[in-house]
Amino acid sequence: MPKRRSKSSANPKAKQPKSARKGLLERLAEGPVIGDGSFLLVLERRGYVKAGCWTPEAVVEHPEAVAQLHREYARAGADVSQSFTFYASEDKLNFRGNQAAKKYGVDKINEAACSIAKGVADEYGTLLTASLSPTPSYLEGKGKDAVQAEFKVQTEIFKKYDVDFFLVEFFPHLEETLWAIEVCKEYGKPVVASMRIGPDGDEGGNSPGKCAVEMAKAGADVVGQNCHFDYTTSLKTIELMKAELEKEGLSPYLMMQPPGYHVPDAKKGGMPELPEYPFAIEPRLLTRWDAQDFARKAYDLGVRYLGGCCGMEPYHIRGVAEELSPERGGRLGEASEKHGMWGASLKQSGMYASYDQKVGKDYWMKPPSTGRPYSAALSVPFCGGYAHGDEK
Repeated sequence: MPKRRSKSSANPKAKQPKSARKGLLERLAEGPVIGDGSFLLVLERRGYVKAGCWTPEAVVEHPEAVAQLHREYARAGADVSQSFTFYASEDKLNFRGNQAAKKYGVDKINEAACSIAKGVADEYGTLLTASLSPTPSYLEGKGKDAVQAEFKVQTEIFKKYDVDFFLVEFFPHLEETLWAIEVCKEYGKPVVASMRIGPDGDEGGNSPGKCAVEMAKAGADVVGQNCHFDYTTSLKTIELMKAELEKEGLSPYLMMQPPGYHVPDAKKGGMPELPEYPFAIEPRLLTRWDAQDFARKAYDLGVRYLGGCCGMEPYHIRGVAEELSPERGGRLGEASEKHGMWGASLKQSGMYASYDQKVGKDYWMKPPSTGRPYSAALSVPFCGGYAHGDEK
């Protein structure tokens, strides 16, 4: 049997003690930082997450599957290992009778998620982060104190694991976003904040520009957009954010973590309103070359924290890392270092004559065919809005 590599040989950066590693803001000052990708949808496809609930009890039930996905993102070139704490507030775990998540509880799930991510961060030298996400308590109108109490149960665990920075993500309402930032600022760590909004703004009628300005004024070091809208749409959102920030004389770093799908037909509610979501959306999946196009356009716009959300797979993150390698001092992920870029390995095959024509970036950046005869190009969204409260 082949010898298993030691953790230190897996990645030279792992030899550095955490105290010697550069933090998020230091890395951003030097160049782009690459986040990781999707856990919910990727693990759902692999059979570890329940669709609909979308809660992360897999960290307790299948920790090896979660750890493996963390490693795949790190090998692809991600600078960040984000613990799988999405929707892991107590009220969400208990929401609508999700017994599987309820029986573990907020402490056990968040502890397991942080422990798994920390192990991979130590192995690969990545930054460790943990996230807060929207709460049912906010939609039920329970008020600021109740919502922040939900957040603080999680952030105390994040503090225990000494995360490198706090992440506030996927919020559709500016008000709840600001409440989350306020809690995170209490810990003296950098705060990254993003909202799941498109060019039309949040669910409260606030424009993308206002959302960005208010997040920055609340103390977020990095602001931006994640999920629900594809990268072409999200670039428009970032343009609006950037313009308003500049107008106000504010200069936080910008971030984008779009989903791994083409969804230009999504309306204000975003990707979940499409008829294909979540079980038949794979025909819309980005290629790795789309991911490189996203990386280049976002970087040229001024985005410096680039990652992915729902459906963004490790090979997408590999594409982002390859595209931005020149801006990162030539750095690549372990996968690219070992297996090459731009199809160069195809020359080693000798199996198909066509392979010789498929080597190089110019070839692969051409738009692909879908291979689906008579398929519709776009869909008509349901536009059903957001769920409120328990089932009747």
